[in-house]
Amino acid sequence: MTRPLRLILLAALVALMGGAAVAGPKAMISAANPLAAKAGLAVLKEGGSAMDAAVAVQAVLGLVEPQSSGVGGGAFMVYYDARSGRVTAYDGREVAPAGATPDMFVGPDGKPIPFFAAVMSGRSAGVPGAIAMLGLAQKEHGRKSWRSLFARAETLAEKGFIVSPRLAMELSYDLPQTTAPDVVRYFSRPDGTRIKAGDLLKNPAYAASLRRIAAEGPRGLLTGKLAGDMVRRLADPPLPSSMTPADLAAYRPHESQALCRPYRVYRVCTAQAPSGGPALLEGLGLLANTDIVGRGPSDPIAWVELAEAERLMYADRDAYEGDPAFVRVPTEGLLDPAYLKARASLIGERVAAEPPAPGRPQGLIAAGDATREAGGTSHFVIVDAAGDVVSMTTTVESVFGDGRMADGFFLNNQLTDFSFAPKDAAGAPAANAVAPGKRPRSSMAPVIVLDRQGRFVLALGTPGGTAIPSYDLKALVAVLDWRMPLADAFALPNLVAHGTTFSSEPERYPPGVVAALAARGLAFKANANGENSGLHGVMRAAGGLAGAADPRREGVAVGY
Repeated sequence: MTRPLRLILLAALVALMGGAAVAGPKAMISAANPLAAKAGLAVLKEGGSAMDAAVAVQAVLGLVEPQSSGVGGGAFMVYYDARSGRVTAYDGREVAPAGATPDMFVGPDGKPIPFFAAVMSGRSAGVPGAIAMLGLAQKEHGRKSWRSLFARAETLAEKGFIVSPRLAMELSYDLPQTTAPDVVRYFSRPDGTRIKAGDLLKNPAYAASLRRIAAEGPRGLLTGKLAGDMVRRLADPPLPSSMTPADLAAYRPHESQALCRPYRVYRVCTAQAPSGGPALLEGLGLLANTDIVGRGPSDPIAWVELAEAERLMYADRDAYEGDPAFVRVPTEGLLDPAYLKARASLIGERVAAEPPAPGRPQGLIAAGDATREAGGTSHFVIVDAAGDVVSMTTTVESVFGDGRMADGFFLNNQLTDFSFAPKDAAGAPAANAVAPGKRPRSSMAPVIVLDRQGRFVLALGTPGGTAIPSYDLKALVAVLDWRMPLADAFALPNLVAHGTTFSSEPERYPPGVVAALAARGLAFKANANGENSGLHGVMRAAGGLAGAADPRREGVAVGY
C-alpha cells in the first residue's frame, strides 16, 4: 500500500470515530470500533436480530481490537426481548481448568507471585467462554444462520484492515505483553519494525479459525484443532497451564434471569455474580438514599456522594463476591432496602477520613481478598428493528491477554482475576480463591434499563477493569437522575473511589469543583484506576433511538 493511500484510509477511519450522539429511527449499534459496528449494522439491515449482529460484532472486534477481546476470551451479556419484556443474563465467563489449585499463584516462599509474572504464565488462561455463550444465545434469539455471521470478519482478516490509532497506541505501552514473542511477531512489518496506525494488517490464521467456528459452531473452538493448539501453547513455560482438551470440551455457558432492581421510576437489569452487576446495583441502591438526584455535575456534594457510594460498594464486593456455584454470595442481603438505607447513612457531604469496612448483610460469608484486576475489555450495545436489545461486555482481561496467540487470536489471562492468596491474613478463606471449574470474580456489568411498564429505556456498559462499576454508575446517574444526553453523560469526568484511592480526570470538571472537592476531603490521585472508560450506549428517544460512544476511545454509534 502506498503511503498516500494509507493516509487517506486512516483519515477516513478517524473521521468515523468520536463520542457524538447519533439518532436513528429503527435500529442502532454502539461499539468500540467502526469496522465492528459496520459489520453488525449490515446484519441488522439484512433482517438479522440483535443477537445475530452481536456475533458479527464480536468476530470483528477480535480482529481489529485484539488487545481487548476475542474468541479466546469471555463475556457477560444481558438481553431484552421486546415481545415478552423478559431480560435474560448470559454468562460466558472463563473457568479454571480441572488441574487448577488454590495456591497456583503462590511462590515457593509462600507469598503471591508478582502480578505480571502470573499474567505472562500459561496458568493465567481460563477456558474461553464468549463464543460458547454467543452460540447458546444466538440459537435462542437469532434469525440468520450461524455460519453467515462471520463472513465480514473473515474477509477483513484475509484482505486486511487498517490499524486504528488505539491499537497502535496499545502496542506502544510499556507492558510485558507488548514485547511478548507472539505480539512482536504478529505486529511487525516485513522489515522488523512495529506496525503503525494506518498500516494494513492481515490475519489469515484468524480467518481460518473463524471459518472453522462458523462451520462447526462453538465446538469448532472448544474441540479439535483449535482446542489442541490452545492447550499446546498454554503448556509452554513459564508456569505451564494444566489445561487439557477435556477442559475445553466440557465448557458450558450459563443462562439465567437477569439481576434486576428498582431505581427511581426505572428497573435496572444486569448480569448475575460473579459479574460486577451486584456491586453496580448496590451503588445505585445506596445513591437512591441520598439527594444526588436534585444535584448535578457542577455540585461538588454530588461527586462526594458518588465517591462514598463507590467506596461502600467496593468494600462489600471485595469481601463477599465470588462464583456463586462455589461460595455463598449474599446478593439478596447486599441489595436489601433496609441494608442499603443503613449503609447509605454513612454518606455525608464530606469524604470520610477512613475507608469503610465491609457491611454485615444477611447471608454473608467470612472472606478475605487479594485480587488485582487489569483491563483489556470492550463493550457494545445493539438494538434491532423489533426492539430487542443486547448489552455485552467482552474481554481477554489484560491488554492482549497473556500475550500468547493460537491460530490467529490471543489467549486470555482471566485467571489472574482470582485472589492470588487463598486466605487472608487472619486465615479466612477468600470468596474469590482459585478452584477447579470456578469462574473468577469480574467487574463487567452490562446494563439494560426498563421503565415501569417494562419497556426499554436505555442500555449501556463499559470496559475499565475494576473501575467498570464506577464508570457505569456515573453514566446511569447522569442519564437517569440528571437527564443528560448520552454523549454528555459519557463525557463527564470519571471518578473511581476505592478504599483510600480517589482516581479521576480533574480537567473534565466544571470550574471550581476540583478545589471544592479537595476542601471536602476528596483529593485525586493522578491517572485513573484501570484503563480509561469506553462507555457505549443506546437509549429510547423522541426520534426513535439515540446512541453514543465514549469520547476517550474510538467507538462509534451507527443506526438506520
